[in-house]
Amino acid sequence: MLKLGIIEVGESDYMSPMILVEVAGVTSSEGGRHTGKEPRPCIDYRKLNGIIRTEYFPLPNIEERVEKVSAAKFITVLDLSKGYWQISLSKTAQLYAAFCTSFGTYRPLRMSFGLKNAPYFFSKLMAELLNGLEDFVFPYLDDIAIFSDTWESHLKHVETVLQTIKRSKLTIKPSKCKFAQQNVKFLGHIVGQGFRTPSEIKVQAVLEFPTPRTKTQIRAFLGLTGYYQKYINLFSVIAAPLTDALKGRAKKGEITWTIECENAFRELKGKLIDKPVLYAPNFEREFIVQTDASNAGMGAVLTQLNEQGEKHPILYLSKKFSEVQKRYCTTEKECASIVFTIKRLHYYLDGNSFLVMIDHHPLVWLNRNVSSNPRLIRWALALQPYNFRIVHRSGKSHKNADSLSRSVIDN
Repeated sequence: MLKLGIIEVGESDYMSPMILVEVAGVTSSEGGRHTGKEPRPCIDYRKLNGIIRTEYFPLPNIEERVEKVSAAKFITVLDLSKGYWQISLSKTAQLYAAFCTSFGTYRPLRMSFGLKNAPYFFSKLMAELLNGLEDFVFPYLDDIAIFSDTWESHLKHVETVLQTIKRSKLTIKPSKCKFAQQNVKFLGHIVGQGFRTPSEIKVQAVLEFPTPRTKTQIRAFLGLTGYYQKYINLFSVIAAPLTDALKGRAKKGEITWTIECENAFRELKGKLIDKPVLYAPNFEREFIVQTDASNAGMGAVLTQLNEQGEKHPILYLSKKFSEVQKRYCTTEKECASIVFTIKRLHYYLDGNSFLVMIDHHPLVWLNRNVSSNPRLIRWALALQPYNFRIVHRSGKSHKNADSLSRSVIDN
C-alpha cells in the first residue's frame, strides 16, 4: 500500500485498528490456477462509522441490470483495479480515516474499504462518469457491463467506454475483464443470449451450507437462497417452515429443527441444483401473469411467448399468507394473489396491456367490478390504472403458478 501510494506514514488524533482477513478465489498469473486464500488488509471503522454523517446516493437496481444485460448478444465485463483506492481523500478525511498497526500508524491517501459512505461515493462517481451511455453500459460499483445486440455496435460501445475511463484517469484490471462474450458472470448470475441462470459458485455455496442449528444460521441460509428466489417457484411457501422457526424468543437463538424444516431446507437446495433458467423480458411483447393461491400462500409467474409460440418464465413470485389472510375465503385469497402480483410487477406491466391467467373462474369479472364483497371491490378499484384482461384456465393447465399440488413448469 505504501509502494502504491495508497497510504503514508503519519500521525492523527483519530485511529482505527487494522486486521487481516482471508479472501478466497485468488488465481495465479501462471495458467490461472487457484492458489488458495489471500490475506487482505481490513480496517475496523465501526467507531468512525458510528459518528460520521451518512451520505446517500441510490445504488442501482440489480434485478433491472441483470435482465437488461442478459438480453444482449455480446457482453464485455470490466473490473476497475482496486476500485475504491482510485478515489482520493481530502486532508481532513485522511486524519479521520487514519489507522494503526503493530508496526506503526498510517494515513490513507485514497478512499478505504470499510468506510460506510464508500459505496455511495463510488456509485455516484460511476454514474457521473458513464452518464448518457446507459443504453449500452451499466456499472455496479467497480463492475462495468457493456452490452450490445450486434458485433459492430459492440466494438463501438467498448471503445467509447474505454476512452471514457482513460480520460478519467481510472484503471482497469485486465485479468478480471471479459471481452465480447456470449455469456458472462455478472452480479452473481450467468447472463447472455436472452437467458440468465444462477452463478455456479453461488449455487455451490448453497449446496454446501450445513444444516442450521440457530436462528442466525437460518437467516444466513434464507439470505443466501433468497437472492435467487425469482428462480424458484413458490419460494416463500417452500421456505415457510424455516421462517416459522424464527418466531419466538428462544435463548441464544436456539431452534427446534423439525421434519418440515429439513424438507424445506433440502427442497430449496434441490431447486437450485436443477439449474433454473429465466428469460429476459421483451417489452414489445405482451406479458402473461399466472397466479394461484393455496391455504399457505400465493404464487405467481411472469411469462411471455417467443417467436415459436412457446411460453417461457421471466420470474417467479411468492408470498406466505399472514394469519389474517389465511382466514380469507377462496375467492379473496385468489384475488389477493392477483393484486400482490400486479403491484410487485408494476415495472413490467404499467403502461402495457397484459393478460392475467387464473384457475378460479369467479374472478373473471374482477376488472368489471361486479361484486358485493367490499374487500373485492376495493381491490378491483386499486387495479383500475392497469390495462389487463382476465381469462380462466383449468387447474390442469395452470401448472406454472399452481401452489401446492402441481409444481411442473408449463412449457
